[in-house]
Amino acid sequence: MATRVIRPPVQNGVIRGAVNRDKHRPWDASRLDRGHAIGASQPSLSWRKTMISKFSALAFGALLALGGSASAQTFPSRPMTMVIPFAAGGPTDVLGRVVGARMSEILGQQVVIENVGGGGGQTGSRRVADAKPDGYTFVVGTVGTHAQGQTLYKKPLYNAMTDFTPVALLAEVPIILTVRKDLPVKNFKEFIEYAQKNQGKMQFGSAGAGSATHLGCVLLNSLLKTNINHIPYKGTGPAMIDLAAGRIDFLCEIITTAKPHVDNGTVRALAIFDTERSKALPKLATAIEQGGPKDLIAYTWNAIFLPKNAPAEVVNKLNAAAVEAMKSPAVAGKLAGLGAKVATPKQMTPQYLADLVKSEIAKWAGPIKASGVIIN
Repeated sequence: MATRVIRPPVQNGVIRGAVNRDKHRPWDASRLDRGHAIGASQPSLSWRKTMISKFSALAFGALLALGGSASAQTFPSRPMTMVIPFAAGGPTDVLGRVVGARMSEILGQQVVIENVGGGGGQTGSRRVADAKPDGYTFVVGTVGTHAQGQTLYKKPLYNAMTDFTPVALLAEVPIILTVRKDLPVKNFKEFIEYAQKNQGKMQFGSAGAGSATHLGCVLLNSLLKTNINHIPYKGTGPAMIDLAAGRIDFLCEIITTAKPHVDNGTVRALAIFDTERSKALPKLATAIEQGGPKDLIAYTWNAIFLPKNAPAEVVNKLNAAAVEAMKSPAVAGKLAGLGAKVATPKQMTPQYLADLVKSEIAKWAGPIKASGVIIN
C-alpha cells in the first residue's frame, strides 16, 4: 500500500497554522531546506567553530598540565646545567663546583657546570632567566648579580625579584683586600695613606662591572674618598692572575679564592672587610681593627635560582638536594676552610632567599647611589 505523505499547506512561502514563538515574524518554509527544525534555533557555523576551538584549547591545556606534573614528579631524568655567571677559577665557580658535585650524587643525575661570564654576572644570569622553567637550568647567583647590580646598572638585564624562582641560599663569604706583593705598604693604615696620595696612577680589578668584588672596591673608594681606575675582568680568576703579575694594584677579592694565593705568597692580604676575623685567615685583621671606616663591610653570598614559574615539585627537589649537599661534612668542611659561612637550614628555604634578595637590593641602593657610580 502506498504511503501517504501529508504536507503542510504553504502560501507565499509561509506555513499556515505553524506555531510561531516570534509573534512578529511568520515561519519561513525555506528554513526547512537549511536543515532547521520548526520552532528551534540552530547555532551558527562561526559559533560552533569558536566552541570547538575553546574545548580543544582546554583539552590541550589539561594534557600539558598532566604532562608537566608527570615531568616534575620524575625530575630529574637527565643531566642538569648549573650556570656560573663568571669565568672559571673565581669564587662562585669554586663553590659551585663543590656543591654541584655533591648534588649530582644526591639527585642521581649529573650537574654540568657552564661558565657564562660577562656583564658582572648579568649575562649568565639572563641566560637562566630566559630558560625553560623545568629545573634543568639554574644559576648560582651572588649579591652582585641579584642585588647590587639592580641599582648599579642603569638598565639591568633582568628584574632579580620577578624573573627568577628562589631555591636556596648556600653561603655568605667575606671580601678581603689583596694587593700586588711589591706594593709599598705593610698594612691597611699604610694602604689608605698610599691610595690617597697615588690614586691617579693606581688601578684595581674586579670580576666585572657590577660584581660583588667591584662593589667591594667601590665601597672602599667611596669611604676613603679616592677615585681609582677600575679594570673589569670576566671573573676574578683572570683578575687575580694580573694582580699576581703586578699589572693591577689591588683586588677586593672573595676570601675563598684569595686564600690559596695569599698562602702561596703570590699576593698579599691587608684586611678583611668584616666585623670579625675569619678562621680561614685568622691572622688577617679586619679593616675596622686597623683604624678603617666602621662601615667598610663587604661580602658576597651564593644562592641557587631557577627561571620564574618553576614547578613547586622541582623547586622542592632542588632545595632538598642543596640542603643535603651543604650538610655533607666534606662540602661544609671544604667551604669553611676557604672562609665561607655555610647557610643554616632556616636560611636555606626559598622564602628566606626571596626575602634576602628584596632586602639586599634596598640595603645596597643607598651606598651605590651615594658613590655616584652608574653603569649604562
